[in-house]
Amino acid sequence: MAITKILARKGRLDVGIHYVLNGDKTQEQILTAHLNCEPGRELRQMLETKSQYDKEDGVQYYHMIQSFRPGEVSPELALEIAQTLVEEHLPGYQAVIGVHVDKEHIHAHIIFNSVNADTGEKYHSSPQSYYRQIRAISDRLCREHGLSVILEGQGARAVSYAEWLRQSSGQPTFRAMLEADLRDAIQDANDLGHFFLLMEHKGWEIKHGNRLGFRLRGQERFFIPGRKDPRFTEEGIQAAIQGELSAIDQGLRPAVIPRPVYQPFRPHPKYRGFLALYVHYLYLLGKAGQRQYPPRMTPQLRQAAAQAERYRQRFYFLRDNDIATPEDMAAFLTRTEDALASLTKQRTILNVRKKKRQVLYTALADVEALAIAKELYEDGVSGMEEQLARYLDAVARLEGCGCSREQLLREKAEVYQRLAEVNRQIRQERQKLAICREIQKEAPQMERSIQYTMEPEEVRHDERRKR
Repeated sequence: MAITKILARKGRLDVGIHYVLNGDKTQEQILTAHLNCEPGRELRQMLETKSQYDKEDGVQYYHMIQSFRPGEVSPELALEIAQTLVEEHLPGYQAVIGVHVDKEHIHAHIIFNSVNADTGEKYHSSPQSYYRQIRAISDRLCREHGLSVILEGQGARAVSYAEWLRQSSGQPTFRAMLEADLRDAIQDANDLGHFFLLMEHKGWEIKHGNRLGFRLRGQERFFIPGRKDPRFTEEGIQAAIQGELSAIDQGLRPAVIPRPVYQPFRPHPKYRGFLALYVHYLYLLGKAGQRQYPPRMTPQLRQAAAQAERYRQRFYFLRDNDIATPEDMAAFLTRTEDALASLTKQRTILNVRKKKRQVLYTALADVEALAIAKELYEDGVSGMEEQLARYLDAVARLEGCGCSREQLLREKAEVYQRLAEVNRQIRQERQKLAICREIQKEAPQMERSIQYTMEPEEVRHDERRKR
């Protein structure tokens, strides 16, 4: 079963391409493909196409997502289905495909240029093009590969995924789908604006007003989750993003706090080293941001005031990891690099282990996907010979491996889950290293700016005259 949706994007094309080709999600870009463009040059070629036909404004690209039911399809088969979908539906369009395996369900991301490289026509997405082409082709490919489909239908009469879930007994409701996506977006968001962006990427249309509303493509009305649950009002979401969702769920505090809770006075701790430097610098940035800076406030500080939040996060990072002196920083870098090397070694071992068993994993997926082809062949349906041969070949490989199918399924799930966890930890350690290097790089400039503001005005005036 494949769930499909398509999103129009007016943002930067390179951001979408980087997301689709993310090596941590596509097994080091093994599960990727290109159509009408070359690997490594896809961005330049898409931009050249736009420039050639003078269509550089408006929608920059379309983002198509094809998600499969957990355990129903192999990554290789998902990539094959996505490639066939692109070739049939998007002839002449430059496209990049990436199958992401970082979550329980395998899903293919497709980014394609909004301008056709052959004709110069711009792609226009509509409910008719979705149901009659994208959805129809995807369902047909699923049936051809022995996968289940959501619901049979003709053209625009086919119901959306949310409608099907509401009609199916025992399945999640529309409210449950929305709340699940809300919780995921709240967990991943940095602020309220980022939260709205994540919800749009999940396919939700957002209505702002007195009450926050959401609806999926194909829905007639907006659903307002905050009407029955205050946790999903704009104020409740703001509070949840700040890390209060677990406390709200446990009933330890309300979703919206009407006024700050009184806190007794506590003297500030005595900071030193990097911590003292950032505290002083944040004070100066606060002055610049409020336009209360003294005459000797530097232009660099006024520009840096716009990035005060980034410096504040650097301060929290130093405080939480107990980094004050250069010696502390060196020790932390050593520990982080050792942890990163260990994780990289673990990932290599897991990748080697997966590669050795990849033939069996593929055979396991083929047996499950092509079982229906075997039944059709036995019923006398013609045209199933090739699928039957693949099915028999996969069965023979599994019978000769010395392992049961249940054992292989558990082993495959364990390998992919462990790979996803190791990749997540590697990203965290790399982020720590990047933050430390930025702190080391920007500390001298911060010291010079602070020293400059503390000099008497006479000294500054003499220095300007010497120049």
